[in-house]
Amino acid sequence: MSRALGLVLAAMLAGPAAAQEVVEDITGPGLVTGGPDLAESAVLTPAGRAVADAEAAAALLRAALAQLSEAVAADDQVVALTEVIRAYELGLAALRDGLRQAHARELELRERFEAQSAQLSRVLGAMTALQQSPETTMLLHPAGALSNARSGMILSDVTPGLRAQAEALQADLDEIATVRALQANASAMLGNGLASMQEARRLLASAAGDRSSMPPRYAEDPEELQALREAADSLDDFARGIARMEKDVGPPMEDFEGAQGSLRLPVVGTVLRPYNEPDAAGVRRPGWVIATAPAALVQTPWPATIRYRGPFLDYGNVMIVEPARGYLMIFAGLSQVFGEVGDVLAAGDPVGLMGGAEAPAQEFGARFVADAAMGGAAGRPETLYLELRRGNETLDPAEWFVLNPFVEPQQD
Repeated sequence: MSRALGLVLAAMLAGPAAAQEVVEDITGPGLVTGGPDLAESAVLTPAGRAVADAEAAAALLRAALAQLSEAVAADDQVVALTEVIRAYELGLAALRDGLRQAHARELELRERFEAQSAQLSRVLGAMTALQQSPETTMLLHPAGALSNARSGMILSDVTPGLRAQAEALQADLDEIATVRALQANASAMLGNGLASMQEARRLLASAAGDRSSMPPRYAEDPEELQALREAADSLDDFARGIARMEKDVGPPMEDFEGAQGSLRLPVVGTVLRPYNEPDAAGVRRPGWVIATAPAALVQTPWPATIRYRGPFLDYGNVMIVEPARGYLMIFAGLSQVFGEVGDVLAAGDPVGLMGGAEAPAQEFGARFVADAAMGGAAGRPETLYLELRRGNETLDPAEWFVLNPFVEPQQD
């Protein structure tokens, strides 16, 4: 990852204040404009903090798009394009989270207005009466001078309270306006970069097929794999068969077992179903089902050798890699897969892309904002199945992978 992308991402993870310091230096004006008052409010109100998070995410998106021309000219286009696409998807996920928080804050404020509608009506009515009535008239009382003095004292006591409630109401309305400005500007910005990222994915698919810097292919057995695939009637049978095909994984690998609990998930998305949790039909799968956006990038989290790639039953395209002797990692449900059996992959190398189609540019931003407000798996219609095996045993990915801020569990 480039210095610019790393700086923005680190600042974003450090918090809104740190993000605000670097966004303008790297990318120029942000999503929401409004002068110094808005910038100051970004670290003072919940909506402002969500806006600051979204600003940092937008900076990541713009920085990723700025890197695209350099990636196309890079010696190893696969590595460069992978970094750009990954950074773009992380930026989208972070922006999604900022929009979700902002929308939640707007709903909270609106619920407060509804709950206090009667009180607010009385406050506004009193303020209107005070504004429209001349002070000399308000201080006159038919009972005489003493009552006039008393009414003046009451008025002086009531006015500050009304003013305080009015200021609180104005602050809430300002927060809602901030959220609305964020949503409108995010919608306009997102469509602009969509075509560039679609082109980056197309170039990646082409570059992965033509890559000349890949380590030497090792232990290719297409005929045996073909026979095994035709004989297997389940993914479990197929994986067991591949495990029985004794192969050295090629060049020495790093300590895979020592990486337990620290692996990065292969895709940006939402964990829909954890290990062995039944789906709506009662079917349990010994792996994770992860909801992803259309055309999401899938990467191997550890150096590994490709043992199988291609279609299998109703899983779509399946990629099975061997990160160490005795271990298999399975990715199922891809639309495109990269590489060939026997290729040795580095950690972070792309293994394929998810399917689905993004909305047209003129609709993408608005739809993204609406889906972000809904949270969960909204806007992530594709599903990647992730399974980890040791010999004939399946392992719970929760014990191996880390859920980062942009790959979250399903929220009820």
